Amino acid sequence: MEYKKVLKSGEFLVDEIPYSEIFIPEEFSEEQKMIAQTCQDFIDTELYPNIAKIDTPDINLMKEMLKKAGELGLMGISLPEEYGGFAQSFTTQMLVAEKIGAGNSFSVAFMAHTGIGTLPIMYYGNEDQRRRYVSRLATGELLGAYCLTEPGAGSDANSGKTAATLSPDGKHYILNGQKMWITNANFADTQVVFAKIDKDRVLSAFVVERNFPGVVVNPDEHKMGIKGSSTAQIFYNDVHVPVENLIGSRGEGFRIALSILHMGRLKLGANVLGASKKTICDSVKYANDRKQFGACISSFGAIKYKLAEQVIRTFALESAIYRVSKDIDGQIDRNKAEGLDTGKASIEGICHYAVEAAILKVYGSEVLDYVVDEAVQIHGGMGYSAEMSVERGYRDSRINRIFEGTNEINRLLVVDTAMKRAMKGDFDLLGKAGLLVADLDLAILKRKAEETYFEEKHRYLKNFKNLILLLIHAASLHFDKKLGNEQEILNNLSDMLIEIYVAESMAFRIEKMEQLNGTNAMVLYKTILDVFIYDAATKIRKFALDSIYSFMLPDKATIYAKIVESATVVAGVNVKESRRKIADKLIEDNTYKF
Repeated sequence: MEYKKVLKSGEFLVDEIPYSEIFIPEEFSEEQKMIAQTCQDFIDTELYPNIAKIDTPDINLMKEMLKKAGELGLMGISLPEEYGGFAQSFTTQMLVAEKIGAGNSFSVAFMAHTGIGTLPIMYYGNEDQRRRYVSRLATGELLGAYCLTEPGAGSDANSGKTAATLSPDGKHYILNGQKMWITNANFADTQVVFAKIDKDRVLSAFVVERNFPGVVVNPDEHKMGIKGSSTAQIFYNDVHVPVENLIGSRGEGFRIALSILHMGRLKLGANVLGASKKTICDSVKYANDRKQFGACISSFGAIKYKLAEQVIRTFALESAIYRVSKDIDGQIDRNKAEGLDTGKASIEGICHYAVEAAILKVYGSEVLDYVVDEAVQIHGGMGYSAEMSVERGYRDSRINRIFEGTNEINRLLVVDTAMKRAMKGDFDLLGKAGLLVADLDLAILKRKAEETYFEEKHRYLKNFKNLILLLIHAASLHFDKKLGNEQEILNNLSDMLIEIYVAESMAFRIEKMEQLNGTNAMVLYKTILDVFIYDAATKIRKFALDSIYSFMLPDKATIYAKIVESATVVAGVNVKESRRKIADKLIEDNTYKF
């Protein structure tokens, strides 16, 4: 029987689908590969020769690069054809985001324009707004920005003070306020601006044109990284915004802002994947060229460890990214079949996977931080020199743990959103957990007499899932509605959940790769999976123990600690030899080819 179940956001905790239903990067179509190559060619021929000048910074050169990307059609990948776009799938959009992600500051400007600067109008705007703005943003004729953050309203976006008042003649909203950390501020033609109308409790959203009287853009900020990206404060002094520039309905702005942030988190995960692959290539090339003690440093075990770990974490991230991308495409198709227009179908499909969006944002940004940090270390003193691209990559990476909601906020969202989805009836999280609590012996799956390689790995993953279900259940009973105040415990649970989702995504990917390529071709990839799950088990064990000792009474904690020990038992792995094999392939290829 053909398996047709589609998991909802967060449902992977209590259910699973066969590996055959998972999309993997090895299945990209020829068209998708051609689009990816177009992006790569643009990065190699247009961007990299100018990257140092862009970072001086040179705003005019950045604008020129963006316009060229528009001429190539790269800005219209996600937009419908009737607005000058190419109507590509979400999976293809993520592939483009990955390739552009290797573009340092340019990536930030490009993604701000094509994502948060354009899609609120596309997804929530009316036909007139789409014709006036989206069709011109699609080609790069107009460049866009997104204006949400204020000096007193960062993560708590709805506390913003920017205000809009309807003019006496009813033709304009008069806008007053201040925005900060606005990407593309000093060259964007259009701004998606969030403000509260009169005494409204929640935000509304508007399209504001840069040349409207009263729009004042400050000089660019001096930043640690992404120096080529224009980032500035914008002031609105009695700006008259035509009433027809209200996006969506009055008071819908907060929903728009949150929806667009979910999308931004997903695409940031793809961006950092591209940057990570580029950095690994820089790392191995330098390690193969640099000699010490009469040998290339790539031959040293300590360097092989770093190279292998860069590969393992990046491969894991990629597995999770394209798994959820295909899930989103499926949800968008279902939304269209139910009668939603393209814009609403797309944003509702993206927003549905809020749990996975937060996972990818946190995991991806921290993978890239690891990769760039070790790249500098592999380069030694040269890594600290501005002559080397890894120095720029190191500085540029740090912002990713801050943008699109800080990692602290997103960690809280991972568990909180999963629990809210369950409470709404999307899946039975607490019911499943209750069954495990009723019979703790059922919580730990034992090894079967005959067990294949992948059956063993899925048994480990099932045990990890059962463990987190038990802890969520226990914490929910103990704290009830006050659980949201226990951020340290929520972080423990979130980190467990992140490890599980990423590990399962990798396991599914490699299992499907074996189906496509045969067992012999999978030896090294199974080695990658062995190391990742071995390490994940240790992390999950610590997160779980930290959690239970933080709120359980001693007698109960002792019982649960034994469950933790049983649930995190995995086969031993010779991690030294495993990592050396992974590194050896990278060293031989002298580039990332996993």
